[in-house]
Amino acid sequence: MGSGKSSVGRVLADMLGIRFIDLDETIVEGEKRPIPEIFSSEGEKGFRILELKYLRRLLKGGGEAVLSLGGGTPTISAAASLIREKTICIYLRASLDTLEANLSGSKGSRPLLEGAPLREKIASLLSERAETYEECAHATIDIDGLSPEEIAEEIIIGCL
Repeated sequence: MGSGKSSVGRVLADMLGIRFIDLDETIVEGEKRPIPEIFSSEGEKGFRILELKYLRRLLKGGGEAVLSLGGGTPTISAAASLIREKTICIYLRASLDTLEANLSGSKGSRPLLEGAPLREKIASLLSERAETYEECAHATIDIDGLSPEEIAEEIIIGCL
């Protein structure tokens, strides 16, 4: 969350001449309601079930695409297995400072950022997820100070 997955994904897809798919946008379209509403009515567990459902559907669809996943998607063990087996997964690793700067002002639209000071919440999520991200990813790009275009170029040169 806050690493620029969607921005970088769109740029990368354009550079590669393939389609871009945002898993969160796919869920919103499919469920016909925003993510905060899904979290509110079904909780995080219910949302993760939907994430896995839509991820499976997208990966069955075939064809080349750049897929931007939600930050929690790899925390679902079945999703992590699918990601590792069926995709080339790139972890866009950012420092706590970068994530805080990118996420400031977005608490209302990001349910997992509620309930604690922003920096504290981000640090907690990073601590919980960093190992999972490393295990799931085929490659890691450190993104601090880089534009989406520079990150996309790094992915093309070093990962594809």
